[in-house]
Amino acid sequence: MPPKSRTPRVVTVGSPLTLPCGVTLPNRLAKAAMSEQLGEIDGAPSQTLTRLYSAWGRGGAGLLITGNVMIDRRAYVEPRNVTLEDDRHLEAVRNWARAGSRDGAVMVMQINHPGRVAVGPLHRRPVGPSALRPQVIGYNLRKPCALSFDDIADLRRRYARSAELAVAAGFAGVQVHAAHGYLLSQFLSPLANQRADRYGGSAENRRRLLLEVIADVRAVIGPEAVLSVKLNSADFQRKGLEESESLDVAMALEQAGIDLLEISGGNYEAPAMTGVVQDSTREREAYFLRYAQDLRARSAMPLMLTGGIRTLGFMNDVLAQGAVDVIGLGRPFAVRPDIAADLLSGTAEPEALPTAPRIPLPVAPVNSYLQLAWHAANFRRIAAGEKQVSGPSAARTLAAAGAAMTVRALTQF
Repeated sequence: MPPKSRTPRVVTVGSPLTLPCGVTLPNRLAKAAMSEQLGEIDGAPSQTLTRLYSAWGRGGAGLLITGNVMIDRRAYVEPRNVTLEDDRHLEAVRNWARAGSRDGAVMVMQINHPGRVAVGPLHRRPVGPSALRPQVIGYNLRKPCALSFDDIADLRRRYARSAELAVAAGFAGVQVHAAHGYLLSQFLSPLANQRADRYGGSAENRRRLLLEVIADVRAVIGPEAVLSVKLNSADFQRKGLEESESLDVAMALEQAGIDLLEISGGNYEAPAMTGVVQDSTREREAYFLRYAQDLRARSAMPLMLTGGIRTLGFMNDVLAQGAVDVIGLGRPFAVRPDIAADLLSGTAEPEALPTAPRIPLPVAPVNSYLQLAWHAANFRRIAAGEKQVSGPSAARTLAAAGAAMTVRALTQF
């Protein structure tokens, strides 16, 4: 008698996923990284940050990826980023990891270096692959120094050390940030990277540092910890990283043995990741879906799609089709910390949530910054126990953000 045929299991947002390293996500919903700016002045994670992740951990997501954690206190993306370059704050980091994972979520720390877009310390010159200023207001005031080979060797050690400490503190793994115009993304970009040595010129040379960092990180965290990368599908800039080359980088990362690739796009000069830059080829939802589909045709590597995803039906469709494996949501979690639980139960969707205000100005970075500041203003309310927050007006957001930036600059630098 022939064996009974089995109906293939349909993948939905509630399906678990075991990554190549062996770590299992309880469901396919992830809180993508958002820069919380809730570190202490000395770089330690604050109690407010720990409470925020406790709320997100109770909120039902299978994966929580932290915002920027700096590998070097000499270079911040924003004031009050957490820094993890040695073990001086390891107990606070352990508390942070426990808070987010207590209810079953997998906690992954995003580690990063801003490169030429560092906002501080203000008395230091930023660094980059080449001595070229970014073409964006506020980030082009200081000309960066081109990194030497010794500097690059030091950076590699720092990425590895931060990753090692994160896993030692209880995080399930790390995400190496190679998107959004930060340092590793700058090395990938032919616009930002005009070196003439082994780290510049050809596409293979420009991706060399990223692959070296991945090898260094894997060596210290071992094969059973999560190693993720966040990668731009494209920079959305003329002469920047284009999709065809990004696909080649993604394939190289698969060969390097990463566990999860998060797909994003844009940078400070062209902030596609916030939805400010319009791409006429994109679907109604998901800014970077077409790239994900192109990559899936080549690769079986687990993929996480983030950016503009707003309905449960769409999420389940792309998961069932196998185009991606994890759905990343960012800003919805800054409005409602339990949005994942609502999606899993089918009771609410992100498209019904309040959205950040916009100013009718033709300057994309201004609105990009406004949206980030508006959502960041909600984090303290969520940490204090609020279940749904709608944020202040555009004017109040900008005024409060400006005042906070001034105070932070004076106290931190």
